[in-house]
Amino acid sequence: MVTGGSRGIGAATVRRLAAAGHDIALCYRADDAAAETVLADVHATGRRAIVVRADVTDPDDVARLFDRAEGELGPVTGLVNNAGVTSRVGPFVDLTAHDLRHVIDVNLVSAILCAQQAARRMNHGGAIVNVSSAAATLGAPGEYVHYAAAKAGVDALTIGLSKELGPRGIRVNCVAPGTVWTDIHTVSGDPDRPNRIAQRAPLGRAGEPDEIAAAVAWLLSPDASYATGAILRVAGGL
Repeated sequence: MVTGGSRGIGAATVRRLAAAGHDIALCYRADDAAAETVLADVHATGRRAIVVRADVTDPDDVARLFDRAEGELGPVTGLVNNAGVTSRVGPFVDLTAHDLRHVIDVNLVSAILCAQQAARRMNHGGAIVNVSSAAATLGAPGEYVHYAAAKAGVDALTIGLSKELGPRGIRVNCVAPGTVWTDIHTVSGDPDRPNRIAQRAPLGRAGEPDEIAAAVAWLLSPDASYATGAILRVAGGL
C-alpha cells in the first residue's frame, strides 16, 4: 500500500516496488490521469495493482482503502505513508488556520490513521515506512515551520510504533528526504526552490524521486530485516 502514489516520490516508489516483485495498492487524492499512468506502469511489469481514490485524512475512507486492497490483492504486508502536502512558503506569522490544519491532517493525521489500519490487519508481521522530511530537524524557518512540525510528529510516530509493534513482527521505519524535484514546490509557490536549496547541500544538488524510492524499497525489503525505529536521512548532507 502506497499513499500519495500517483506523483513524485510516491509514483517512483510504486514503480520501484513493482519492479522488485510487489503487488501494489496505490492510493491517490485527485489526479485520475496520473494514477492511471502509474497503474499501467505497474501492470507492464506483470504485477497486480489497483488504484483507489481516497482521502487519507478521513478514517472511513482509510478503512475503505484497506478493505478494498485486502479484498482484491490479499493481506497488506507493507505500508508506505507517503501522502504529503505543504502550503505556500511564507512567514510563520502569516500562516492561516486552514493551511495549518490541512498540513497537519495530510502529513501527520493520515500517517496515524493508515498505520493504525495496517497494525490492526498485519497479523503475520509486516513493514511500515513513513516518509518524513529533513525539515523535521531543520525547522524550515521562514518557509513552513508548521510542515516541519508535522514531519517531526511523523518521526516520533515511527519511533513509538516501532517499539509497540516490534513484538508482533511489524517493523516501522522512516525515510527523511531533503529537497527533491517534485511538484510540491510549485504548490508552495516556489517552483525553483530545489535549485536554491541545492546551494546549501554538501552534494550540491537536489534529490530525485527515485533516490528516495530506493531507500523506501530497502526498508520494506528482507535486507532490512533487523531495522526498525530507524529514521534514514536521504538529504544530500543537510
